[in-house]
Amino acid sequence: MNQPALLVMDMQNGIVSHFQNHAGLLPAVQKSVEAARQHNIPVIFVRVAFSEGYPEINPRNKSFSQLPQMGGMTVSDPATQIHESIAPKKGEPVVTKHRVSAFSGSNLEVILRAKQIDTLILTGIATSGVVLSTLREAADKDFAITVLADACADHDDEVHRVLTEKVFPRQAEVLTVDAWINNLAASRAGEAD
Repeated sequence: MNQPALLVMDMQNGIVSHFQNHAGLLPAVQKSVEAARQHNIPVIFVRVAFSEGYPEINPRNKSFSQLPQMGGMTVSDPATQIHESIAPKKGEPVVTKHRVSAFSGSNLEVILRAKQIDTLILTGIATSGVVLSTLREAADKDFAITVLADACADHDDEVHRVLTEKVFPRQAEVLTVDAWINNLAASRAGEAD
C-alpha cells in the first residue's frame, strides 16, 4: 500500500496574487485539498519565507538576492501566509522552505518519513519553479510522484505545457485533478469489493 500526501506548494498570498489571470488554478487546488481530506490523505502546505534580516539569503542567489533590499517575504509577512481560500486545518503542517525546492532548507523530508509517506501528489506555483525542483528532488529520493497539472501554473503557459506533457511524465504520473479524484474513488470502490 502506498502512503500518499498532497503537497500544496507556494500557494501563499504574495505569489497567488501574481497568478490572477489563471482563473482555474485556485478552484483546482481547492478541489484537490478537499478530495485529499475526504480520502484521509495528509495535506502538507509549503511556503517560501525567510527569517528577519534574511540570514538564509546568499548574495549570489539570483532568485532571492534582491529581497533584503526590497523587504518582505519574512516568516511573519502577510505575503508568506497560505492563501485563505485553502487555509490549513488544525494539524496540517505548514513547511517553510528557504529555496525553490520544497525540500531545501525545510523539515519536509522529516515530516514525510515520520508519516511513512512514499507517494507525493504535487500542486502549486510555479510549474517551472517549486513543482519542477520538488519533483526532481523527490524522484531522486525515490518517492512515487503525481503532478496535478491543472492545480499548477506558470507565468509562461508554454513552459507549463512542455513540463507537464514532455518533461514530468519521465518521472511522474501527470493527471488532472478530476482524473486523480476519479482514481481515488475507483481505489476506494476496489477496496470495498
